[in-house]
Amino acid sequence: MSRGCSANARRLWLPPLQLTLIVAGAAWAQHTRPAPAQQANKTGEGAMKITIRSTAFEPGKQIPKKYTGEGEDLSPPLTWSGAPAETKEFALICDDPDAPRPEPWVHWVIYGIPGKLSGLPEGLPNELRLPNLPAVQGKNTWNKVGYNGAMPPPGHGVHRYYFKLYALDAELKLQPGLTKDELLKQIKPHVIAEGELVGTYQR
Repeated sequence: MSRGCSANARRLWLPPLQLTLIVAGAAWAQHTRPAPAQQANKTGEGAMKITIRSTAFEPGKQIPKKYTGEGEDLSPPLTWSGAPAETKEFALICDDPDAPRPEPWVHWVIYGIPGKLSGLPEGLPNELRLPNLPAVQGKNTWNKVGYNGAMPPPGHGVHRYYFKLYALDAELKLQPGLTKDELLKQIKPHVIAEGELVGTYQR
């Protein structure tokens, strides 16, 4: 070996302890380096928010009798905005957490709503497959298909009715007739945004 090569070798050689510290430091830096930004949480927790409204009633205000079991029992008109551009489908559930039972009373389950839509018209028929809308409906707590409006027990005070909208990142093409729990189980991994509108009613 030439004298020049020996000098270079001496400059590149490191004592074992110093080399160990350098390797350990590099490993620690790799371990503590911030992870790349994660995809939006799709379990519903921390999902983006959608604004959902109705021309029939203001948020937090009483639902007109027309949309309840004491009236014509029509499903209310709904509109929404702020859904992510990648939304492929929507699902909507209406339930009453103030019902005198352990679980909320489910009034409406509708899903397979195309992602390009921004609302639902008034008075959808109580059918599994809607004739004029590419969406399907599930079963409520009465074990009936479609919407059945507010009908709380007389004298039970004010009940709240939550219209919960879920934006999904996939076209799931689920079969009609699902219950609330069955639907939530299917859509949970695909929820990318949520919104809710609350109306009230009492008898």
